[in-house]
Amino acid sequence: MTPKTKTFDCVEMKRQAQEKLLAEYESRKDEFDSYSQFLTARSRSSAWQREFWARVDRAHSRS
Repeated sequence: MTPKTKTFDCVEMKRQAQEKLLAEYESRKDEFDSYSQFLTARSRSSAWQREFWARVDRAHSRS
């Protein structure tokens, strides 16, 4: 069986995402004490991440 050729580069996709986040932080860094604080605030503004962490919390509370 021949493996399928990827239509994207995972490493490049990650690099671009990180570059975009850093650029947003640079433009808003006066709002935050640290990059970590920015990332936390950014993740809380994402419905997908709020749902993800709610699932993690539910799974953790069952164990």
